[in-house]
Amino acid sequence: MKLAQLIGPELERLVQENPKELRSFLNDVHPEDLADFVDDLGNEKVARMLRDLPTDYAAQVFERLDDHRQEALAGHLGVTDTTELAIEMDADERTDFLSVLPPSLREPVITQIETLDPEVADDVEELSRWEDTVAGGLMTTDYISVPPTLSMGEVINELRNRAQEAETIETVYVLEQHDRLVGVLPLRRILLAAEATRVDEVMIHNPIGVEPELDQEDVARKLAKYDLGTIPVIDKGTLLGVITSDDILDVLTEEQSEDVHKMGAIEPVRDGYFETSFLLFLKKRAPWLLILFLGGFIATMIMKAYDQVLVSITQLTVYLPLLISAGGNSGSQSSTLIIRSLAVGDVESSDWWRVFVREFGQGLVLGTMLATLGVARVYFAGDGIGLSALVGITIIGIVLMGCVVGGMFPLLLHRLGIDPATSSTPFIATLIDVLGIGLYLALANYFLLETMSRLPAAG
Repeated sequence: MKLAQLIGPELERLVQENPKELRSFLNDVHPEDLADFVDDLGNEKVARMLRDLPTDYAAQVFERLDDHRQEALAGHLGVTDTTELAIEMDADERTDFLSVLPPSLREPVITQIETLDPEVADDVEELSRWEDTVAGGLMTTDYISVPPTLSMGEVINELRNRAQEAETIETVYVLEQHDRLVGVLPLRRILLAAEATRVDEVMIHNPIGVEPELDQEDVARKLAKYDLGTIPVIDKGTLLGVITSDDILDVLTEEQSEDVHKMGAIEPVRDGYFETSFLLFLKKRAPWLLILFLGGFIATMIMKAYDQVLVSITQLTVYLPLLISAGGNSGSQSSTLIIRSLAVGDVESSDWWRVFVREFGQGLVLGTMLATLGVARVYFAGDGIGLSALVGITIIGIVLMGCVVGGMFPLLLHRLGIDPATSSTPFIATLIDVLGIGLYLALANYFLLETMSRLPAAG
């Protein structure tokens, strides 16, 4: 049973009967658990509860709800209450929230924010400059900075005074004039240094940072590479904001979900399965299914072109499923390996030749292995040496083709600036199926014609 289901009745009782004890009760309840609870309630009831909760705590609950729920609740809360919540939210979460509001509500909320807290309004304007998928769109301006001349004792006092308003305190940023970043000060160094020690004696010089235009996936790789909890966003030496590891975790979850959907031949779906409408699922799934279905048309056209071969040697159709599965599976394996390697940075599009050689070699070995089993199956079924050789040669060719195409196609898309995950597993499998059927029937036609051309001479 969720914790949210246990705390819900008690929370409702305190809101209605004893609001004074509410804050004490909330000290033991994580906002995430309360967000789980309110997510199952109607908008009007949640709006009333958010009004009754302490504003700072309500903001933490509110920012954990999904975009659609936030938008709906803002309509019930009204401009004034929505503004109060927005001011208390983390800077990056606030900017994301305001971006999903309709103009009729967003404009008056921003106007009130400018009146009540001009500094927050400036943060919103700065963060709104950047797209959601780049470093600038992920950063927050809620960080702690100090000049390099302070002592460790003064830094500790600064942390005590400002920790409540900062999203992270594990790293303090050292700034000179005009917000020029000159170093970072991990919390560990602050605690271990003597109180009289100056910041510039302890700080890490030349800190690792990212530019605001850097793609979010590259930001995640850099954060992981250097094992950082936070990373500064720097523009020509000026600190614009910082990105925390929890935001990167959200990015990785979102990117992985998107890639999984694409590899399953589904346009990415942002919301949960039950939160996504029936019509939206149809819209996301139908285009790829249509493309793959048309791919099947090509296969039938190839088979139609070789119908005389199929009629002459009826055993050919018996082994089509065997060949199709071998090619499709090998292509899917290769594409999955390369797509994942591209995502984690193990492979670049410039490595295409190395990938080609490896996939060609693996396709040759795997194809020969499967061909041995295939030849044995056809021969012992009593279909003759000729058909056995045909099936064996086709298996080697189709597996080789599957590995090479499956490995090279994602690299081609990456080179063209298209998400490699678009080369979905069903797409690769369908492509290899079509090519494999064509290869099989072309070889069968060749061998059949050769056999028929020799029949008179044999007679």
